[in-house]
Amino acid sequence: MIKAGIIGGTGYTGGELIRLLLNHPNAELSFVTSYSNVGKKVTDLHQDLIGEIDLEFIDNSTEADVLFLALPHKESKIWLENNNVGNAVVIDLGNDFRIGETYQGNSFVYGLPELNLDKIKGAKLIANPGCFATAIQLGIIPILQNQEVSEIYTTGITGATGAGKSLSETTHFSWRQNNISAYKTLTHQHLGEIKFQLKELSKVPFSVQFVPWRGDFARGIFVSSTFKTSLSLEELFELYENFYEGQMFTTVSRKEINLKQVVNTNRCLINIEKNGDFTVVHSAIDNLLKGASGQAIHNMNISFGFPENAGLKLKSIAF
Repeated sequence: MIKAGIIGGTGYTGGELIRLLLNHPNAELSFVTSYSNVGKKVTDLHQDLIGEIDLEFIDNSTEADVLFLALPHKESKIWLENNNVGNAVVIDLGNDFRIGETYQGNSFVYGLPELNLDKIKGAKLIANPGCFATAIQLGIIPILQNQEVSEIYTTGITGATGAGKSLSETTHFSWRQNNISAYKTLTHQHLGEIKFQLKELSKVPFSVQFVPWRGDFARGIFVSSTFKTSLSLEELFELYENFYEGQMFTTVSRKEINLKQVVNTNRCLINIEKNGDFTVVHSAIDNLLKGASGQAIHNMNISFGFPENAGLKLKSIAF
């Protein structure tokens, strides 16, 4: 058993990390920090855990074998500068180290297992990918690696939890209900992450033009990426199926996919459609699990040599 600590455990991703670690066969949750909630019970904020955990929030600690940084973006770097993590594995769920930033001269491994499995094994510093970045990349990595694709047009819709726990006008029930809207059109922060991580993998320079949407549901991401290729639909399916063969959590489906198939799981489902020269790759994930906390646990499993699916045998909410 290893000891795990969560730095910043009050948000959605922190809550999911707690739930997953409480049921992990190889890890014990030692502490959860929150500067603003010191002394409060974890169940005061995560009430679905009543009866499952007796821990209280503490202000700070580094006494763990693995530290999950579930802090607001740009705060992980500050926390690391002010704390000695010793020999602990650090998995950052923020965006501070996804595009080459270093800590004490050491680079973080980008924690997308389908891309960097061997690099994650034994890694001490892991940058967990963003949720949209995960869904988009899993939909385009196989084609970028095998064909000359220079232009990709992507749309994606995400649930309200993608905006985090802090309230804003666009997260209120009265605004979200029966409503959708585009946001950060062509400027979403995950675009830089995608370009940085895949620039050497792609056969030619490429661009992703991305339009994200807010959906009127709680969780999940559904992405559709469009590009031109001369490959037939059968050739595309074979390409994607071969690429993801043996992957624990990413599956190519020859049937239509929907969001409920992946919500509450660490899975990504992929489907492909084609009309003429245009191909559309659909990819669906749970933004809080495969897009955040579940992938972080997957990275922990790989780093420590545990079974990849340890603590991640989760059932989708199909109805």
